[in-house]
Amino acid sequence: MLAMERIGYLLGVFAGGLAIIYGAWNDWSEPIGTAALAVVGLFGFMIGGYLNITMRKLEAVPPEDDPLGEISDIAGDYGFFSPHSWWPLFLAGAAAVIFLGLAIGWWLVALGAFFVVPALIGWVFEYWRGPHAL
Repeated sequence: MLAMERIGYLLGVFAGGLAIIYGAWNDWSEPIGTAALAVVGLFGFMIGGYLNITMRKLEAVPPEDDPLGEISDIAGDYGFFSPHSWWPLFLAGAAAVIFLGLAIGWWLVALGAFFVVPALIGWVFEYWRGPHAL
């Protein structure tokens, strides 16, 4: 977590410095690029600050920050991941139809939205079993 915190601060310093250079290069006449780079710098500082606050609240040093740590220290259950599921494919296809509809016509957006709803419901309730299953 310490490395990620440092990367966040580094991104903030880099983008903030680049915003100043960019603004000076254009004589401060083009504010959009300068503002965008400043916002990226602020986001970097926000990420670094959040990780700093979170790190201080932890009781022990996380295993990934321990220089004497072993790989087995971070081993464990990371959650359940579906071995095979067709629902993300259907959802991606429906989302592609929606984005295509933004370029072609709104009727295609409605058609894609019609297919997004069952794909999303199917993916969410894929492993839901019981007397009230869909």
